[in-house]
Amino acid sequence: MASALRRARAGEGPVLAWPLACGSTVAERTRALDFAQGVLRVEVPDLGWRTELQSFAPQYLAVINRYVSESVKRIEFIVAGQPVSAKADKNVRSTRV
Repeated sequence: MASALRRARAGEGPVLAWPLACGSTVAERTRALDFAQGVLRVEVPDLGWRTELQSFAPQYLAVINRYVSESVKRIEFIVAGQPVSAKADKNVRSTRV
């Protein structure tokens, strides 16, 4: 699995690694949207999920970075159905490690 993730096309490795990092229960309720400029964007069902997953972000980053060739610097958890626009969007919160 690790070698396949390292060989993934640019931007795909972190997205594909998300279920491995978070586990099947979380993966069933979330969706890795994309990866660009060191940021993995993950859709979550609601604010409660976003808050909970933010506390686990350091562990998720460690696992993802162990398996992919591109460095993931942070994860943005985006609430499903909320608009995602400019940097002023208050519905998007980032977790930096």
